[in-house]
Amino acid sequence: MSFERRLEPRGGSARRDGPGSRLGSFATGGLILAALVLAALWSAWRLQLDPADLLPDRGGLRLAGEFFGRALRPALHFQSDWGAAGGDSLLRQALRAAGATVVFAATALSVAVVGGFVLGFLGSTRLMGRRLAPVVAVVRVLANVLRSVHELIWAVLLLAALGHGPGVAVAAIALPYTGVLAKIFGELIDETPTDAADALGLAGAPPAARFAVGILPRALPDMLAYTFYRFECALRSSAVLGFFGFPTLGYHLAASFENLYYGEVWTYLYVLLVLVLVVDWWSGRLRRELVS
Repeated sequence: MSFERRLEPRGGSARRDGPGSRLGSFATGGLILAALVLAALWSAWRLQLDPADLLPDRGGLRLAGEFFGRALRPALHFQSDWGAAGGDSLLRQALRAAGATVVFAATALSVAVVGGFVLGFLGSTRLMGRRLAPVVAVVRVLANVLRSVHELIWAVLLLAALGHGPGVAVAAIALPYTGVLAKIFGELIDETPTDAADALGLAGAPPAARFAVGILPRALPDMLAYTFYRFECALRSSAVLGFFGFPTLGYHLAASFENLYYGEVWTYLYVLLVLVLVVDWWSGRLRRELVS
C-alpha cells in the first residue's frame, strides 16, 4: 500500500492567483456557462417545449382547485367507509406508515454503508496503490453501475425477478446507495491528509495500522456526515417505493389519491413533511458536531 502524500509545488498557489490565471479562469467559466445555456436551449427545442402546455384546461383547473383546496383542511378521519371499517384512525395509520418508511430506509442504508465502505476501501487509489490499479478500476466500474440505475428501476427489475417482499424494497434502495457511498467514501479516503499515517509508517507500523489509526479517524466524521444526508434521501426513496405496494407512506398516498380523497392525501403529505424536517434537523445537528 502506498500512503504517499501528493504535495503541491511551492508557489503554485501564487501562480494560480495571478491576474493572468484569474482572467483565464473567468474565460473558462464564461465558456462553460455559454455551453450550458446553449445545451439548455437545444434541449428545449429538441423537446418542443411550449409554455402553453403548462396551462390546464377547465377540467384540470377544477381538479387542481379541489386538490389544493384541501391543503388547509387535511383529513383527521378516513374519508372512505372501507378505511374507517378497519377499526384504526387515519392519524394512527399515517404514523404507522411513517414508522415503516423509517424502518425500510434505515435497513437499506445500513446495508449500503457496509457495502459502500468495503467498495470505497477497495476503490481508493491511495490505499490500493499502483500494483492493484486493476482492482480499483473494476471496483469503480461496479460502483458506477450500481449508482447509475435509479432505485425505482432497481425496484422494477427486482420485483420482476424476485416477486413482492420487504427484501426487494430494501435491496432496491441499498444497491444504488452502495454505489454512491462507495464513490464518496473512496474520494474522502483519498483526500484525507496522510501526515499521521506517514509518521506511523516511519515508526514501522504496518499498512493496516496506518489506515486504522492515521487515516480512518480523520475521514470518519465526513463519512458519517454524508451518511446522515443519505438517510434523508433514503426516507424519500422509501416513501416513493410505497407506490409499488410496500407499506410505506407512498402506498397510502397513492390509494387515497386514486380514490380522490384529497384530505387524506394531504394528511399523509404533512406526516411525510414533518418526518423529513425532523430527520433533517437531527442529522444537521449531528453533521455540524461531527465536521466542526
